[in-house]
Amino acid sequence: MTSFGNPWDMPKLGLLQQIEKGFGSFTNFKEKFLEAALTLFGSGWVWLFLKRNEKCLAVVKTSNAINLIVWDEIPIINLDMWEHAYYLDYKYANAFMNHLVSWNAATARMAKAEASVNLGEPKIPIA
Repeated sequence: MTSFGNPWDMPKLGLLQQIEKGFGSFTNFKEKFLEAALTLFGSGWVWLFLKRNEKCLAVVKTSNAINLIVWDEIPIINLDMWEHAYYLDYKYANAFMNHLVSWNAATARMAKAEASVNLGEPKIPIA
């Protein structure tokens, strides 16, 4: 199986620090993200995003074609959940989190987000 992300990979540096700041740990973040995915009814999206005004990361699920950009939030990663494969949701969501997320791309998005929102410490280095 081709893996776009690294199965043992996780975010590093500033992105990891922001995840730990917002969720307590990377494990807590994964659990919250997967819970959102598995409780989404019908089609929709699960997002890790930067709340522009609160200056913190959060997870939210949106239905159908709703995109959190309309609320002026900054996406870091997102998962597209489809409505016709409920029995596959667990495998799909876990495969996404464990094999498909590019934490390098997410770190780059976080660095761009930091450029538009002053997060204060920790500083997120741009690779």
